Amino acid sequence: MGHGYDIHRLAEGLPLMIGGVPVPSEQGAVGHSDADVLLHAIVDAILGALNAGDIGRHYPDTDPAWRGADSARFARETAARARDAGWEPVNLDATVLLERPKLAEHVPSIEQRVAECLDLEAERVNVKAATNEGLDAVGEGRAIACHAVVLLARRHR
Repeated sequence: MGHGYDIHRLAEGLPLMIGGVPVPSEQGAVGHSDADVLLHAIVDAILGALNAGDIGRHYPDTDPAWRGADSARFARETAARARDAGWEPVNLDATVLLERPKLAEHVPSIEQRVAECLDLEAERVNVKAATNEGLDAVGEGRAIACHAVVLLARRHR
């Protein structure tokens, strides 16, 4: 089992990508890649379950090669790394913390896209959205954060 966490500042005029899905918003996440908080947390969760470090070790923000990169690539490559090591993702549960926009209408497409990135059945991916009730940077609308938990199981040979 692995846990991942990510947080990004929000800024006017940037795109907001969540789980590989563009979400209409006046603000988007600031980051070196596409700043997809959900996929970054998922990558960290998988790497944690593999005892393989974190996203910064594999996709450092000091490397210009990752500037503007599609985080779906990070998720696909990390899921493949797990499979190459003899592990199979079983399921994923994640909570995206964001005051606005509301994500409920986007959750089904986000879950489907995440499932595609991980080569996993959609019914094994659960994404929830929550606010921080006006508390801290997330609650004040200045940041987006995400927690993700992934379960891996040994592949049958």
